[in-house]
Amino acid sequence: MVDVLEKQIVGNAVRLHPDDNVVVACKEIAIGDEVTVAGIVSRAQVSPGHKLAARAIARDEPIRKYNTDIAFAIEDIPAGAFVHDHNTELRDYDRDYAHATQFEPVDFLPEAERATFQGIIRDDGRVATRNYIALCSSVNCSATVIRHIADWFTPERLQDYPNVDGVVAFSHDLGCGMEMSGEPMDLLRRTIGGYATHANVVATLMIGLGCERNQIAELMAAENLTAGPKLHTLVMQETGGTRKTIEAGIEAVKALLPAANDVARQPVPVSHLTVGLQCGGSDGFSSITANPALGVAVDILVRHGGTAILSETPEIYGVEHTLTRRACSVEVGEKLVERIRWWKDQYAVGRDVQINGRVSPGNNRGGLANIFEKSLGSSMKGGTGPLMEVYKYAEPVTTKGFVFMDTPGYDPVSATGQIAGGANLIAFTTGRGSMFGSKPAPCIKLASNTPMYDRLSEDMDINCGEILDGTKSLEEMGEAIFRLFIDTASGQETKSELLGLGDNEFVPWSIGIMG
Repeated sequence: MVDVLEKQIVGNAVRLHPDDNVVVACKEIAIGDEVTVAGIVSRAQVSPGHKLAARAIARDEPIRKYNTDIAFAIEDIPAGAFVHDHNTELRDYDRDYAHATQFEPVDFLPEAERATFQGIIRDDGRVATRNYIALCSSVNCSATVIRHIADWFTPERLQDYPNVDGVVAFSHDLGCGMEMSGEPMDLLRRTIGGYATHANVVATLMIGLGCERNQIAELMAAENLTAGPKLHTLVMQETGGTRKTIEAGIEAVKALLPAANDVARQPVPVSHLTVGLQCGGSDGFSSITANPALGVAVDILVRHGGTAILSETPEIYGVEHTLTRRACSVEVGEKLVERIRWWKDQYAVGRDVQINGRVSPGNNRGGLANIFEKSLGSSMKGGTGPLMEVYKYAEPVTTKGFVFMDTPGYDPVSATGQIAGGANLIAFTTGRGSMFGSKPAPCIKLASNTPMYDRLSEDMDINCGEILDGTKSLEEMGEAIFRLFIDTASGQETKSELLGLGDNEFVPWSIGIMG
């Protein structure tokens, strides 16, 4: 992670590193305003989160932010000018991956000093942060059925089961009209299997149509699943159709509720926490406040024995060498590079997507000119510790510490992979204000700036803009986020849970050919 402690905030702008040739506006800057931190006068109207030239920048000179090349000037840029994608361009460059050369083992806290949370211990020793009954569709054709079953179990009908967090339907638009074998089907089955057996799921009802390519029997065999007291299946064509399957599903869930309610929270080590790291709707402040603060919390979590999953492969592109250097081995570093190469050389060739340079319109309006600049901030969520393993999408995460999972940058798809891999908590930073929540793993939302937090306080759990405001240090905010991890894992509801988000955010990665 870039050293975020070197930033200097003076008046209306922040210099992130002494060697940077741009500064970031902390508030609206008008033409003629003095920018004290750089000793310049603004030549443009600049919005918060956007960049100004701290000095004259010559054509073809690198644009440096956090002492890192993020772009190149396509024209001479005078001091005080607005710097964005209109006068810069992204140029790829060779990176020295230097695998494992900066690896440093984690300095774990003594067992007696490690934190605990109030978790639910499953029969197999895994620990849950929530307690849901899951309804999984094998194919889109059974999506309506599982949603009708879930909708029947209103809060009023569940009031006698206070320890059950809900009955949730995980529907999707896949399962047929796709390759019958190979990576797309393997990935879908891995994702469904990960949800069906998630620690936060106490029991699962899986429903299929009967003629789909993703047959329940084959899915179960591929994922080593066996029907039993906590895993039931129904096939619509065998059960009697839509109405009869809904009725049978409701009765099956009713029968599961008493045992599902028979749980109690008890103190467990934080080492049982696996946090999926997400960012969406990023802005120019994300790399100054929310992302590095989450990185501090991750470092704390890892020292306590916990696990954090960094993902969104397109959003580490350009800075992946900062991760490979911290890898615990050459093999782990190479795994990450292989994923990057797959994206660049196979998956995204010739396509107008993020890994090929362009960020979303919201990111762009928030001050991010290209993917390298976004990646600079996105990677900070992972903290400063060693990279212990690299996983493919939805693979079970079994290694403790800081790990990486290959996912797209699209948040619902990325978080779905992390949860399928075992994340029992999601931490999501945002600068523009993403409205996201997830089930069965609760989602904490971290705002990068105070104006957005104040405007969207019903959706945001914590205001990392306090770092920019000067009311909290980076370390204090990181500690506050870590404490929120513990409170949320212990049952405290997040803002997204209070709003009822999470029923539509199960989105498996669709990478195959439809036909």
